[in-house]
Amino acid sequence: MIVVLCTVPADGEHATRIARGLVEARLAACVNAIGPVRSTYSWQGQVEEASELQLVIKTTAARYEALERWLREHHPYAEPEIIALPIARGSASYLAWLAAATEPALD
Repeated sequence: MIVVLCTVPADGEHATRIARGLVEARLAACVNAIGPVRSTYSWQGQVEEASELQLVIKTTAARYEALERWLREHHPYAEPEIIALPIARGSASYLAWLAAATEPALD
């Protein structure tokens, strides 16, 4: 199990669209939008600042590649933040739900 961090513009529209899309595609079991957060970063030789929302995306390692492809295709940024962190521990029932919620749908 992993958590993927991804920032989006703070307008809320992008967070909602991305969160729903990931869950509907069964690439994530749950997505939390936290913020706004203030980001300061270097981009194309300039120091930039932006108001963003932090998405906390819960998924499985097996779904990561498809999730990253989906994010790159639907994200408004040229280079979106996509950082995966392992879930070291968690409640057995929650992790079982997470695994079930991200199983690819049988068509």
